[in-house]
Amino acid sequence: MERPAWAPRSIDISVPSVARMHDYYLGGSHNFEVDREAARRAMEFVPGLPKIMQAKRAFTRRAVRYAAGEGITQFLDIGSGIPAFGNVHEVARSVAPGARVVHVDHDPVAVAHSQAVLEGDDGADAFAGDLRKPLDILTSPRVERLIDLNRPVALLLVAILHFVEDTDDPYGAVAELRDALAPGSALVVAHASYEGIPLPRERVEGAVDVYKDIRNPLIMRSREEIARFFEGYDMMEPGLVPTAKWRPDTAPEDEDPYALSGFAGVGRTA
Repeated sequence: MERPAWAPRSIDISVPSVARMHDYYLGGSHNFEVDREAARRAMEFVPGLPKIMQAKRAFTRRAVRYAAGEGITQFLDIGSGIPAFGNVHEVARSVAPGARVVHVDHDPVAVAHSQAVLEGDDGADAFAGDLRKPLDILTSPRVERLIDLNRPVALLLVAILHFVEDTDDPYGAVAELRDALAPGSALVVAHASYEGIPLPRERVEGAVDVYKDIRNPLIMRSREEIARFFEGYDMMEPGLVPTAKWRPDTAPEDEDPYALSGFAGVGRTA
């Protein structure tokens, strides 16, 4: 298999990656045949996966605009993925021109591509980090250079918590990050769930099994389990809702039914 110039030498391009599968769903070009094959296998069970990913991306843009409009000018995007049109730093700066953004991901392609996109941008950066090790992220030189933890931060955890198993204590990691951030900070979450997907659960489980097969289990949580991530935060209107229903730009009934899959919400600390 030919290794493209953008693929870091350290990665095994024979193993599918969640970030590159996500890039494929969104019509990106930073993926390999092995990623496309796994994504197509998942889509045999849930054909609306690209629509679900688009809805999560659109929610992220709305949530970032909201946070910037509330005066938050610092963004920590963990599980940022491979850059696509309408990145967090672009959206934030459309509202708050001086916004500072740090993208964190554990996928080497996502990090390498983000760093290339951000080259020469003094107010944004990207590095490799793992949500399961919050302290390593918070004390990273790149975070320390750009983010003042004494001022409010918007913490983005979009489509990442459902890749952290309960045995790795995702609730503890989110609480540790919350406790490190200044009052007035925001938490932005979008999370997969069986609830809302317009298919029988058995069909959806077929797609979940594809992720299990590539050793990146997809943890489908209930609305109540997802709400627990917001402990210590006040939920902003309209609360924790189906993804496309969070402050929509268009009427949700005009949305593809798949856009209502999973849950999304924004909380703020007092």
